[in-house]
Amino acid sequence: MKSGNLSDTAEFLLLGLSEDPELQPVLFCLFLSMYLVTVLGNLLIILAIISDSHLHTPMYFFLSNLSLVDICFTTTTIPKMLVNIQAQSKAISYTGCLTQICFVLTFAGLENGILIMMAYDRFVAICHPLRYNVIMSPRLCGPLVLLSFLISVLDALLHTLMALRLSFCTDLKIPHFFCELAHILKLACSDIFINNLFVYLVTSLLGVVPLSGIIFSYTRIVASILKIPSAGGKYKAFSTCGSHLIVVSLFYGTGFGVYLSSEATHSSRKSAIVSVIYTVVTPMMNPFIYSLRNKDMIGALSKLISRISSFH
Repeated sequence: MKSGNLSDTAEFLLLGLSEDPELQPVLFCLFLSMYLVTVLGNLLIILAIISDSHLHTPMYFFLSNLSLVDICFTTTTIPKMLVNIQAQSKAISYTGCLTQICFVLTFAGLENGILIMMAYDRFVAICHPLRYNVIMSPRLCGPLVLLSFLISVLDALLHTLMALRLSFCTDLKIPHFFCELAHILKLACSDIFINNLFVYLVTSLLGVVPLSGIIFSYTRIVASILKIPSAGGKYKAFSTCGSHLIVVSLFYGTGFGVYLSSEATHSSRKSAIVSVIYTVVTPMMNPFIYSLRNKDMIGALSKLISRISSFH
């Protein structure tokens, strides 16, 4: 195969989840529906938390930031997929592809950071309740989110800048519905040893280490909950952590599943289908997971909807 550098590489081709023409309208309607539900659901969560002063706590501060990140995360990938299906085009420019990689890595990293903060928040609330207001002060929560954002941006920029030095073969087909770093590296004709080394390093530092911290936090949380004498107290404590555990399981489980499957198998289409869970399904489900069993959120959402209805 011939290789090309930055100047003569015009565009990549996103093959999507299926190349069957009859499935394209179905995929368009399905992903458009999921995108609208994701944006509307997470937007309602943000507005409900802002409008209700009772929800101005660290836990809901992190939740509102998670909802904002979910909107941005899905907006980075789904609209381009929908445009391509509607225009019957699979093309994405070289610049557009690298830009998409940068934003995907930024918001994925930020979501990862916020999930860690939410685990720490629950750890402090259950294991050190008397010191909760001192430890989880607004002076700590805001800077934590900002720090996570800066780390995510730095990580994404480094990956993107390292990808700029690569030359690519003429067969620029990506078996995915968005530009993913792993697939871009597989298309490169130049040496990718340093890129892969950096990917493994970052995965360990920003993936495995934080997940280990979450597991440690929940080990301590479970130990503390089991010491609560009343069954009602145990249920209340578990209910505050259950939603977060579900989201963590979906995000990390599918994320690491895609990463490991891409390393172990050449079936890129299967990994693309699995990646839909953490890039599309999880952001869509988060508002339902965090609100359906949460009386405070249900109350705030009811007040918000009644206020919106009163304007009409």
